[in-house]
Amino acid sequence: MRKIKLRNLLPVAGVTAVLVAGAPLASASSDTRPHYDHRTEVIQLVAKQTQAESVDLGKKGLSLGDQRVIAEDIYQNGKKIGDHSVVCTYTHISPDALQCLGTFALPKGQIAGQALLHLPAPPAVDVSITGGSGAYAGAGGYVHTVPAGTTERRLTFNVTR
Repeated sequence: MRKIKLRNLLPVAGVTAVLVAGAPLASASSDTRPHYDHRTEVIQLVAKQTQAESVDLGKKGLSLGDQRVIAEDIYQNGKKIGDHSVVCTYTHISPDALQCLGTFALPKGQIAGQALLHLPAPPAVDVSITGGSGAYAGAGGYVHTVPAGTTERRLTFNVTR
């Protein structure tokens, strides 16, 4: 068996390439950028808050672990097509930070997301898509949220699969 020295490893897009002894070499290209076969779907929706409640856990008053629970209806072109539920837990007090986990229930499946929100909230927030079900199984990407009043937000989903 031939020995291959593993010095002078070449970094390729943040990953180190290693040749395995006996493995055939594929033809090389001059483009070392990673290639992804992802499709991105952009979905424009509106969320209207229907319920919200603060939950005081532990010490009286605002403290670590307290929660904010929110329910929203989701609309597309003025028609209700789904809903969204989110639970935000205070992870830091003064300045306030909340870890938010939520699920969007849409006609083709569900999309799960999460974000760390610092208060006061910025004018727009990007929520990471962490997965999904149905047509959104294995989804990634993000949801760009922009307030459109006190209880309404514009949502732009950038879903990659």
